[in-house]
Amino acid sequence: MFYDNLLYVCRNILVFLVMNKTKILSKILFAISRSLGWIYLLIALYGAFSWITDTNIQNDDARTIINYPLTAVSFLILENNWSYLFFAFLIPFFAYALFFWLLSNVFKVFYQDKLFTQPNIGHLKRFYLTNIILPIVLVMVSSFFIAIEKGIFIIVTLHLLLGVFIFIISEIFDQGLSLQNEQDLYI
Repeated sequence: MFYDNLLYVCRNILVFLVMNKTKILSKILFAISRSLGWIYLLIALYGAFSWITDTNIQNDDARTIINYPLTAVSFLILENNWSYLFFAFLIPFFAYALFFWLLSNVFKVFYQDKLFTQPNIGHLKRFYLTNIILPIVLVMVSSFFIAIEKGIFIIVTLHLLLGVFIFIISEIFDQGLSLQNEQDLYI
């Protein structure tokens, strides 16, 4: 009797997971990406605050070490100049905070009850436009102030590919919304 009940419960849990796997996975990835967005934002804000107010910092000629809050343990090791701080630290950290925030909105799309809506298409559009335009602009502007490493171009290419992929998904969602609206007119 006990094993029959246990088997029944396990079967129901498995059916629930299989039927809702996209929603469950989307919620998990939403939470992870939103958390990463907050972490990047807080690190950028803490680094900027420490640099500007000269709080919790150790300076020498070549580098600036920002310590963990209220400790003497090194947290961020940066070159000791404003162009490096701005173009190699702050802009990338704020850009990745934005990236993960927009990515979390993309995952949020996939656990909604209704997928094909204008706000969901808007989330996808903001994500692909940001991934297609922002990395190129940031690298071009930053190249005037700091040396750009070759590995950055691989990252930019990955963002472009991700942007194109989400653009395709956005177009599919747009078609789905059109078909859904046509279906609603017939009912």
